[in-house]
Amino acid sequence: MRLLIQNIKELIGIEENPRLKVSGSEMKELQTISNAWLLIEDDKIADFGSMETLSKNISANQILDAAGKMVFPSFCDSHTHLVYAGSREKEYIDKIKGLSYEEIAKRGGGILNSAKRLAEASEEDLYESAAERIREMITYGTGAIEIKSGYGLSTETELKMLRVIRRLKETLPVTIKATFLGAHAVPSEYKGRQGEYVDLIVNEMIPLVAKENLADFIDVFCDRGFFTVEETERMLEAGKKHGIRPKIHANELDYSGGIQAGVKYNALSVDHLEFTGDEEIECLRNSETMPTLLPGAAFFLGMVYAPVRKMIDAGLPVALASDFNPGSSPSGNMQLILSMGCIKYRMLPEEAIHAVTLNSAYAMGVSDKLGSIARGKIANIFVTKPISSYEFMPYSYGNNKVETAILNGKVIS
Repeated sequence: MRLLIQNIKELIGIEENPRLKVSGSEMKELQTISNAWLLIEDDKIADFGSMETLSKNISANQILDAAGKMVFPSFCDSHTHLVYAGSREKEYIDKIKGLSYEEIAKRGGGILNSAKRLAEASEEDLYESAAERIREMITYGTGAIEIKSGYGLSTETELKMLRVIRRLKETLPVTIKATFLGAHAVPSEYKGRQGEYVDLIVNEMIPLVAKENLADFIDVFCDRGFFTVEETERMLEAGKKHGIRPKIHANELDYSGGIQAGVKYNALSVDHLEFTGDEEIECLRNSETMPTLLPGAAFFLGMVYAPVRKMIDAGLPVALASDFNPGSSPSGNMQLILSMGCIKYRMLPEEAIHAVTLNSAYAMGVSDKLGSIARGKIANIFVTKPISSYEFMPYSYGNNKVETAILNGKVIS
């Protein structure tokens, strides 16, 4: 099967020599081709170039005319919690009234609220609701998604969540990575006995998750009021013994030491990072860990924003993800996340585009296959509606600018 897209107004994010990530000043350098063509063969990008180089001898089973339109690599959303049972708009009202994230959690809301609902939900209901969310995300340009457990908080329900994620992997066209997040919060029945819950994660949950090969990564919420650095390192060490690489929730609520723990254990990413100072930036320099920002959560919760300009200027790479979840970021719209990168973090459009494509692909371990337009990569791309420039993507933040989504070389929507 060969699909040819021709007369592309501009082909965005091309790479002749593919990289795994872009850092610092490299992030503002975005390679494009005007008046371009792109050839897809089966599920891979086969070739591309300017229209003047398009051979008349190229044959294709399907031809798309993209005159006036642009082609981007699909967004990679490297941090979501999109398997959940029910929304939490009542807590949204509590936030409007002035309650903090931690105050809502202490009242039995937050993660514990989602855990109670998830325990009562069937795997089928969880699958159907999550699949519906993912299908909508595809229409907004997302082609790869990391999904965490963490609303189970017991062995049985954590495994239930991960089995739902496995079924989503097997049945939907997006690329999906699964993350075990048993350490998302401390269940109410373990209040005052947090160490025993950590024992349960280390001695029971992690071995069972590994035995069933249910997770690509392990995550811990290492922050004030949640898990300490010592507890985090113990769980990461257990994951490491079972061959599961870390990704960490860190420094959302305070300077927690989570970033340093992530770098120490070679975490693929450390996420949130609202509280990031010189010490944390220096720790991340020359590491293989991707700093990942979640502007949707900071916006929804009214929190401080991470010092992204300072991070990039220090030479760090940066990724952006949605944090799609029912409590603190109820949206999987990566076009909005792209806009927030520019508006709230003062990122240039080129930097923000890299942050939601190649660097976010790196943050979920797939940048060798996704995140840019390069020969041999999986053909996860989208065609825009007619737009004036690639800067229009983050500029126009209120509407869907995707016309056609193509995943694994096939037109999806």
